[in-house]
Amino acid sequence: MEQVKKKTDWRGIIFLQAIIVIYTFSSVCGKMATHGNEFMSRMFIIYILLDFVLLAVYALLWQQGLKRFDLNVAYANRSVAIIWSMVWSALIFREGITVANIIGTAIIITGTMLVNTDAESK
Repeated sequence: MEQVKKKTDWRGIIFLQAIIVIYTFSSVCGKMATHGNEFMSRMFIIYILLDFVLLAVYALLWQQGLKRFDLNVAYANRSVAIIWSMVWSALIFREGITVANIIGTAIIITGTMLVNTDAESK
């Protein structure tokens, strides 16, 4: 049985990244729930519920992504979640970005580009 390669274009990569952004925003909601909110307070519950909603949306979209893309492409793009998390931590929580963060990010981007380029050339 011959395996058919699924084509990956820039729209597909943007779709995958949108899914990853949704996933990383769920982490932001989880952190916001505990960031200055008492356990089981109204804002705590709102953030936790939003976290669950985002995770449900992510799960549905991720399943669609896995249907559309080769697993190596989907999971290589999934690794970029650490970059989005770093961006949100800097923009939303005003946390610092270190040289090690930047080096790690460059390695992740390079690896993701290599996998995506290799998938396109086959």
